[in-house]
Amino acid sequence: MTMQFKMTALVATVAATVLMAGPTVAQQPTTWNQGGGEQDEALHLEPNVENGIEVYEVCAACHLYEGWGQTDGTFPQLAGQHRKVIIKQLADIRALNRDNPTMYPFALPESIGGPQSIADVAEYIATLPMNPEPGVGPGTDLALGEQLYKDNCVRCHGENGEGMPEKYYPRIQGQHYNYLLRQFEWIRDGKRRNANPDMIKQIQGFSDKDMVAVMDFVSRQKPPADKVGTPGWENPDFK
Repeated sequence: MTMQFKMTALVATVAATVLMAGPTVAQQPTTWNQGGGEQDEALHLEPNVENGIEVYEVCAACHLYEGWGQTDGTFPQLAGQHRKVIIKQLADIRALNRDNPTMYPFALPESIGGPQSIADVAEYIATLPMNPEPGVGPGTDLALGEQLYKDNCVRCHGENGEGMPEKYYPRIQGQHYNYLLRQFEWIRDGKRRNANPDMIKQIQGFSDKDMVAVMDFVSRQKPPADKVGTPGWENPDFK
């Protein structure tokens, strides 16, 4: 059985559960970073990158083998994200603390394994080179976006969008604009239940114009050169 056929079969199998997953997730209470459970367990396990490669094959169905996602923002870039952030988000989805009915069946233990697999795949994803050509915004109001970023975002996401892994603040530099925009809107409007309440308060006054400007600016922030792949790079782990 070829790898491509296996991936197609996997998508077809788990997609049937997506409609059932949505209502279940939506019934859960809001939470930011309560810790415990699989999150804490995975954080304290020694990662096995070889197993992480095997686990990531499930993720690649949507996020691509390179971890670059889709430039239209349908699926985010995962490559280069902080290990702690990946572990937290995976654990949140599995614990129904973050609403993601599309990803939920892919993230279940029967699809990728237990806390060890979370630790393994997070370590692997963090090592992948990032997309050198992410999707960016319209570029029409970058001065406003830069000022809004400096006034509201630097304290948590850093001068260049590099994030703070020790506080679970994600790397947002080089992320696809449309994905950034969607997540920002959901956080501002109270639709992302595992969002940091400090961020919710910080951005509640943002207009749609502000939101577009600052996410456009963020999408253009460059990660360090040693974290970026070359155009057209193909992941040799899946050849």
